[in-house]
Amino acid sequence: MAKYQRVLLKLSGEALAGPNKTGFDEQTCMEVAEQVKALVEDGIQVAIVTGGGNFWRGRTSETIDRTKADQIGMLATVMNCVYVSEIFRYVGLKTRVMTPFTCGAFTELFSKDQAVAGLERGEVIFFAGGTGHPYFSTDTATVLRAIEIEADVILSGKSIDGVYDSDPAVNPDARKFDTIGIEDVVNQRLGVIDLAAAVLCMENHMPMMIFGLNEPDSIVNTAKGVTHGTLVQA
Repeated sequence: MAKYQRVLLKLSGEALAGPNKTGFDEQTCMEVAEQVKALVEDGIQVAIVTGGGNFWRGRTSETIDRTKADQIGMLATVMNCVYVSEIFRYVGLKTRVMTPFTCGAFTELFSKDQAVAGLERGEVIFFAGGTGHPYFSTDTATVLRAIEIEADVILSGKSIDGVYDSDPAVNPDARKFDTIGIEDVVNQRLGVIDLAAAVLCMENHMPMMIFGLNEPDSIVNTAKGVTHGTLVQA
């Protein structure tokens, strides 16, 4: 029996890009779709938030107004969700893309009731567009939506396989945590999620599993409580 019944899966934009580092890697997205299909067929309800880093990292720009840069980032997540949603449909899943702002006929306006009803029908619900406001990252949007739909856990698939005490790309002796408290993540400045998202996690006791998206069957295994990643406790 699965450990979790309703999960919110966060996919980083960089992970969706795979070895391409930018844009989409269709093989990576297809592998994600097949794993999510296995979860849905096993009765697990799945919602998804994607980052936009495979297209836009506006915080590194000093020439564009922060509000406009964040709006571009929101649109990047819409593109990601529409694309990944179509890959999911290709493998036979029913999907719905919701945004906190109107996108014409591309998406639906977010509604908790409709999102939960869709999850209960076996649909995969994509939450695109972040919170709809500047100065909030997709980390914050992820935690917010997870709380709203009463998810059991956030599953955060990254290009790195967990939480380390330092950057393993720089420090070969970096130590990975099996379990760590959200307060320790903040106090040690480990960079897992931003402060606003961390506070939401703490106040609402929302746990998070950080795992490597590129590991075989990592989404399925993590949703069933078997993982080589890090449990961030709240």
